[in-house]
Amino acid sequence: MTTTWRMRIELSDSPGALARVTVRLASADCNVLALQVIPVPGGVLDEIVVQAAPGVLPADLIEAIRTEGGKCVGITRADVRDLVDEPTAVLRAARMALSDPSRTAEALRQVLSADAVTHGEAADGQVQLGDLAARRGWSSFTQVELARGQALLDLLDTPAPTMRGMLSDDGVALVLRPGTSEDEDAVAGLHTRCSMKTLFNRYHSGMRTVPRRWLHRLLNPPRGTTILAQCADQVVALGQLLHTGTPTSAEVSLLVEDTWQRRGVGTALLGALAADARAAGFQELVAWCLPSETSLVRTAARAGLDTTTRREDGLLRVSIAPRGSALSTPITTVVAEKTR
Repeated sequence: MTTTWRMRIELSDSPGALARVTVRLASADCNVLALQVIPVPGGVLDEIVVQAAPGVLPADLIEAIRTEGGKCVGITRADVRDLVDEPTAVLRAARMALSDPSRTAEALRQVLSADAVTHGEAADGQVQLGDLAARRGWSSFTQVELARGQALLDLLDTPAPTMRGMLSDDGVALVLRPGTSEDEDAVAGLHTRCSMKTLFNRYHSGMRTVPRRWLHRLLNPPRGTTILAQCADQVVALGQLLHTGTPTSAEVSLLVEDTWQRRGVGTALLGALAADARAAGFQELVAWCLPSETSLVRTAARAGLDTTTRREDGLLRVSIAPRGSALSTPITTVVAEKTR
């Protein structure tokens, strides 16, 4: 099976250096799919996307470049579906963010080819752009890329929204928004209105009330985010996205009040969590369900997300791909008016 790789290389400033590298790669049975020259202080970086024949390892590609006097400063897997020329990719990302500002982080991730873009202050190994922090492990960001990302944010010129509006299947308006500590009473009320069956399907244990310390962790997960669905003054559903020990995988869970089930609320919540997961660079969402409980699989299908399932440790492990088609439940973005 062929594998596609994206490499960034430094070459000596001599005529034909790049041509010699491409010839060397061709002799290793590698097909060059794309080439980009990136200006950097003191010279340029060459980015090459190659499709390697079966058995060709990253070390073989690095050695081929070294043989021709070059240096590979970064290599990562590439998806041939994402191989679009740079201006087209940037325009598509801008259109996506303009039509749905809640996807600004995802748009910036695409423009920067970042591993992850998240809201908040940049930590070690991250760069700050507006109120977003971007990370890429396989190669450092260049000044050209950062300028391109900032230009995208300047074009949008709007803060990332904290609320997303939706309509239920029967036309009732709701708001999806991040949960905060001030929502503890509302989330406690949500649990009180849920049936024992709904709570058991979510927590896999018999419970009627939620301890106060649970409410705090539900709304302030140490490694994740919580989104609430609210109708008028009541919270009617809750969704969580939790980071796991696997960099490419996150755990997802939903709790929807009984009277709001089968009305598109869970679909919208899962779609919003999937969008956040894509922006954070996750490639898989994992949910743990009772073996007889298949509602999450149906919810993912309605959200246009592919799933696979398997039995594990007495539970049903549902793997959800964050990439998918458009949601079947209409979602609009509610952006607060900016103060100047």
